[in-house]
Amino acid sequence: MTKHWQIDNDSNGVRWLSLDKTNSSANVLSQEVLEELGVLINQIEIDKPNGVVIRSAKSSGFILGADISEFTHIETTEQAETFVKKGQILLEKIEELPCPTVAAINGFALGGGLELALACDYRIALKSYDRRLGLPEVQLGIHPGFGGTVRSVRLLGAPLALNLMLNGKPISPIEALRIGLIDELSDPDRINESVCNLLQRSPPKRKAPLHLRILNLKPFRYWLGKRIRAQVARRARPEHYPAPYAIVDLWVSYGASGKNAYEAEARSVGALLVTETSKNLVRVFFLRERLRKLATHSSTVKRVHVVGSGVMGGDIAAWCALKNLTVTLQDRTIELVEPALKKAATLFKRHLKTPGAAAEASKRLIVDLKGNGIAEADIIIEAITEQLDAKQALFSDLEAQVGKKQILATNTSSIRLEELSEVLADPTRFLGLHFFNPVSRLPLVEVIRSDSTTEKSLNEAMAFVTQIGKLPLPCRSAPGFVVNRILAPYMLEALLALEEGHAPETIDKAAEDFGMPTGPVELADRVGLDIALHVTGILNGKQGAPTPDLLQSKVDAGELGAKTGLGFYKFKGNRPQKATLFTQPDAELQDRLILALINEAMACYEDGIVDELDLLDAGVIFGAGFAPFTGGPIHYARQNGVRSIIEKLECLAAAFGPRFTPNPGWRKLLSET
Repeated sequence: MTKHWQIDNDSNGVRWLSLDKTNSSANVLSQEVLEELGVLINQIEIDKPNGVVIRSAKSSGFILGADISEFTHIETTEQAETFVKKGQILLEKIEELPCPTVAAINGFALGGGLELALACDYRIALKSYDRRLGLPEVQLGIHPGFGGTVRSVRLLGAPLALNLMLNGKPISPIEALRIGLIDELSDPDRINESVCNLLQRSPPKRKAPLHLRILNLKPFRYWLGKRIRAQVARRARPEHYPAPYAIVDLWVSYGASGKNAYEAEARSVGALLVTETSKNLVRVFFLRERLRKLATHSSTVKRVHVVGSGVMGGDIAAWCALKNLTVTLQDRTIELVEPALKKAATLFKRHLKTPGAAAEASKRLIVDLKGNGIAEADIIIEAITEQLDAKQALFSDLEAQVGKKQILATNTSSIRLEELSEVLADPTRFLGLHFFNPVSRLPLVEVIRSDSTTEKSLNEAMAFVTQIGKLPLPCRSAPGFVVNRILAPYMLEALLALEEGHAPETIDKAAEDFGMPTGPVELADRVGLDIALHVTGILNGKQGAPTPDLLQSKVDAGELGAKTGLGFYKFKGNRPQKATLFTQPDAELQDRLILALINEAMACYEDGIVDELDLLDAGVIFGAGFAPFTGGPIHYARQNGVRSIIEKLECLAAAFGPRFTPNPGWRKLLSET
């Protein structure tokens, strides 16, 4: 008897092994699951059935990957290497079984789940355009460790396999069939029949075509490896994210050939699993899961009404329609709505590959100039101009049209909800849903409660955010809320450095060298200098420094950044034209930028805007792009020593003024540790 596996033998002598991990909504390869599978494979070696099928007994999918919670118990390289080798040995036994083996993939097969499928002779997946198959281990600071760095190259060839591992993004079964990752597609009601037919035919196992296998020869490996390393270097620094470089190094050194390739893979994963980067990225994984599970119940929202079809309103409406909701989009004229519809069509075409799905999404996005959809909507989202008077007038009008159960939400980026709700007779169902630009790419939504917002309304909004595939961050109303408030001093310090004579490229490189995805000068340009001026004006009293005249002069000149083609940088094709020769930043400039942000993060917590430091870290990572390999600003401070952070802030305060005075929360945190 097994705890997690079901065993069936059919009349053709085929053994079906069905994984149904107990007490789990999805299958993962825990140590217990692998040990049980090992016992079953040992028995198969003795019994010698005519074939073996590995499948899932869960409708949620095949296998999600390794049990990541077990990573947190690994403390040494030796432990990590032993952990990986056990998986390698098991999958090698599956690969060497004397009978044909098939992985029947229903839904997702990720990480270790796909590696298990790669160890089988054949792979059949349900026909789908959804991206369900991949090797995303690099997102945890590691790479495939159960033989995936070897088998994927042998099956696909180095270019495709390395790309699959390096970007960590899943692909659809349709795409997987095209590149040779799987052998066949099947409809759900025919997958067992397809498996039996494939076992009966037992065709030659797939392998990479000859012209791709030639690339595994040493001269080609060195040449191609050099090019791939250069591409990786443009996205990630080796000291921050070593895993991508390790993937390339393994292939260049061993060419996915021989026992040494597997042994090197195990050593490499063993070393990576205990790095600070991997530990922090595992932390980020669990922070993401924490946000996903914050909603106390499932959402019942079916219809959404969005007022304002500008960049944010149009994109919010399009995203909701993409996620199968009926959306009415209101603005003053059809001419204002048309650009949003064009952008939405592009979004649908990019994300929805199933024939007809993009057209169906377009039908769900309905132009509603008169606001007829307000009465039927479950939630109404305001996304008009960032002006208090205009928003108050709109909400006063909306309240007269809605029922008592509908949620009224604002996408304001900086205005306190208490000011907006002054015109409402019943502010209990009013709250903030602050999305970030671009909506389709940034996962966080700040769910903001005012003093009047009920717990019920907050929970309904959190469930709605989860329903549309975003990460809800609950926070209290305050100028700038969380993300904009924390980014403001980061950008403000950059502007002050500009006034001092530092080149914008120097300033941005200081932040990028730390690990930020975008430097603060470019970020200001992309946000829009008019928006940056508005936000810094609202937050001016908190930042301890006046808004630089340089920012005001840029706005007065109409140089608003990327949207006008000119800001602190000139933009061409939406890309800033940066000088290649500039003064390299020093440590002090980097500290000014990063510690301004980190100090404000602590101030956010001290002011009660967010209830937990872990949630604060999650918000700054997923909303502001704070370097994920650090685990978040507060976690970074703890890892580097809170006392050291205080001392550096005190030095900066002495040199540059009271805006760097350490927040009192640091000393409280120091006393707790």
